[in-house]
Amino acid sequence: MSAYITAQITIHDRETYGKYEAGFMDIFAPYGGKLLAVDEAPSVLEGEWDCTRTIIAEFPDRDAALAWYKSDAYQALMQHRLAASTGRIALLAGLSS
Repeated sequence: MSAYITAQITIHDRETYGKYEAGFMDIFAPYGGKLLAVDEAPSVLEGEWDCTRTIIAEFPDRDAALAWYKSDAYQALMQHRLAASTGRIALLAGLSS
């Protein structure tokens, strides 16, 4: 069953965040990750949306998503994101067909 990661990121240092972006896909793709949406100006239908970037990513399953997130390569790359932004990230289970 597919799994999804959703992230709401507030970027405060674009230069450092750029280092994160530069290495992201090389680490993400081998785990079967697929970016479904990356938006810095979503149309807010309800509530407050104070983040500067919203991301939805799909993985083949929960194990693949967690393997990517916990990988040494991603944990090292993630340090750029943590230095350049704050965020809320969640792993969601897909619906069974």
